[in-house]
Amino acid sequence: MSDFNFYTEGQSVIERWGQSIQGKTVAITGTSERGLGAATAIALSKFQPSHLLLLARNLPRVQSVLDSVKEISPQTQATFIPIELSDFDFVRKAATQILGLVDKIDILINNAGVMAIPSAKNNNGIERTLAINHLGHFLFTKMLMPAILDAGPGARIVNLSSGAYKMAPFDFGDWNFSDGKTYDPMAAYAQSKTANILFTVGLAKRAEKYGVQAFAVHPGFILGTSLVTHLPDIDFASMDALSRKKTGFPFEKPSPKSLEQGISTTLVAVLSPDLANQSGAYLQDCQVCETREYAHDGNLADQLWELSEELVGGEFQIGAT
Repeated sequence: MSDFNFYTEGQSVIERWGQSIQGKTVAITGTSERGLGAATAIALSKFQPSHLLLLARNLPRVQSVLDSVKEISPQTQATFIPIELSDFDFVRKAATQILGLVDKIDILINNAGVMAIPSAKNNNGIERTLAINHLGHFLFTKMLMPAILDAGPGARIVNLSSGAYKMAPFDFGDWNFSDGKTYDPMAAYAQSKTANILFTVGLAKRAEKYGVQAFAVHPGFILGTSLVTHLPDIDFASMDALSRKKTGFPFEKPSPKSLEQGISTTLVAVLSPDLANQSGAYLQDCQVCETREYAHDGNLADQLWELSEELVGGEFQIGAT
């Protein structure tokens, strides 16, 4: 892994460790065509996983991905599952459908996300960026945990975060932007990406005794995906101003990556045997990296876990009956 870096493409990672995915069941959210989740699924299919569960809002945007998987690996079962992560009832329905299809899930990749969307709330009154990027995945992971545990030690959960977490910590005092009155689209995105990392820290701690590992991933700044739909012109000056206001640090303008470079760190988190004893780690450019204190503090991770349980309804106790 030490020779992988910013420029590494997914193909290089797959060629090194892809054999380990053979015969395994993988669930991936956000698998619409031309996105990171789709490219990740196609890359994994090259080494014959048993079952790829591809989740997105609608089938037409996933059909080409299903077709590609079947062309590359005819023996791999590829199944589309509809999901709307902001709708918690829909999340429960999707998870229940999956549990009826498979006995175990070896890898869960919480890849879906939105960025800088217009102000809106879900049907629970929760700001939609937080609902989609964190809470929907929190609930989804909770629902699928029995199947993940059934996969046994070595099962992995990969949460896609972003270097945008550096713009803002999680605002426990006003996570819902005063019920939308003070909504800031980039602050909402940054907060949700910090939440992804804190969720990973909480997962790693709670799942350790079962041998289930969790990792947070920053894929990089990738142009051309649907994530930047609401940002036709990315204003890095305003992002820097937000970061200085929220954290006291400047925000460094990132260098863009290709889609193939963008999936490499996710694939490292899914496949690398070098990470076996590093559950809870945050990765970027295919390497484990330190995060700011507010993104890896165990007390904050516990606080977010409790808030998330409250917001989605019900405790998330790993291994509880």
